[in-house]
Amino acid sequence: MLDVYAFGEILEECGFRDFSGVPCSYLSPLINYAINKRRFIMANNEGEAIAIASGITLASLESNMVLDDFSDRRNTFGVVLMQNSGLSNALSPLTSLNYPFSIPILGFVSLRGERDESGNNTDEPQHELLGVITDKLLHTCEIEYMFLHAELSQARTQIHKALEILQTGKSCFFIVRDKTFAKIALEVNPIQDLCIDKNTQSHEALPSRIQALEVIQRIAMDSQSVLLATTGKCGRELYELGDRENQLYMVGSMGCVGALGLGIALKSHKKVMAVDGDSALLMRLGSLSTNAYYAKVRDAGNFCHILLDNQSHDSTGGQFNLSPFVDFCAIARACGYEVSRSVNTCTELNEVLDEFVHCKSGGAWFIYLRIAKGSKEPLGRPKITPKEVAIRLQNFLAKV
Repeated sequence: MLDVYAFGEILEECGFRDFSGVPCSYLSPLINYAINKRRFIMANNEGEAIAIASGITLASLESNMVLDDFSDRRNTFGVVLMQNSGLSNALSPLTSLNYPFSIPILGFVSLRGERDESGNNTDEPQHELLGVITDKLLHTCEIEYMFLHAELSQARTQIHKALEILQTGKSCFFIVRDKTFAKIALEVNPIQDLCIDKNTQSHEALPSRIQALEVIQRIAMDSQSVLLATTGKCGRELYELGDRENQLYMVGSMGCVGALGLGIALKSHKKVMAVDGDSALLMRLGSLSTNAYYAKVRDAGNFCHILLDNQSHDSTGGQFNLSPFVDFCAIARACGYEVSRSVNTCTELNEVLDEFVHCKSGGAWFIYLRIAKGSKEPLGRPKITPKEVAIRLQNFLAKV
């Protein structure tokens, strides 16, 4: 297992000082190190992180230096950190930015979904396919890659080899298995003093996610509405409150719960409640305009987008995100949501949701609730498979 501080010194020696990425629990020690000790730019999605790291590479020449190629060791390179599920988001810039422009970056991608010795997936179901094809995706994109060694001297050799590859103008990625890095604590939140004031309540007074989900679940069940929960701890907490036929728990597909809800709402007469998270929504923020537009032009008043905002990547280690800068209600309103409300308590959430389920007019609804960080402990995982959930929900939607 690698001491991340010693590993970080190797990166520093080779000129790798600027990082961008999206958190993953396997990479949280390296991400925490980058936040604590280096320069880390939190991206909202992996494609964005690739572009940021590429910009860092372009701007990293020393003053007055003339570059003929990337072989001069004084040129430094951007570093990107991501979960392997995020490779799908990263493929567009990797193939249409880095490849044609020959902009090299160093990447670290986790190996979620790795098979055991018997060939079985022991990870979450959303990681099953990516665990098999992570290295194949990188190979197909003509990206050099190595499996990062957990022994420091060998990892040092690998980093120096990666630097040589980058100096040829090609990117290089490390695939990182579980428990490669020893854990370290996150020490600082670099944006904690810069946020806008979206809620005057103290953190101690904020409702928890599971308290909000209790309200949402009860109203959804009473009104026979569809209830979708975003990936991570949101879906897991909803499941722990009670598994229902009207519920779907997103696994993976981060940021897509709103779009899934819109698709259902446009084809069904039932009310649809899509519970989103702040990190997830930031990843697909452009979907707000799609949701609002089609709910309006199709006169669909049955779609409600609920955002539970804890201003963190709660499911992957509690790292900061960029939510404190964002006025989500104003954005939803500007995108065309018919109703955009901010509530402060579960009582207010109950009142607004009751309005929604009884509303007959068209247009999408957006409800914002600031919640506390953290989750129920211990927190289980759904024992029903995603396929079983999908079939059950289809049957529920088919009911008159």
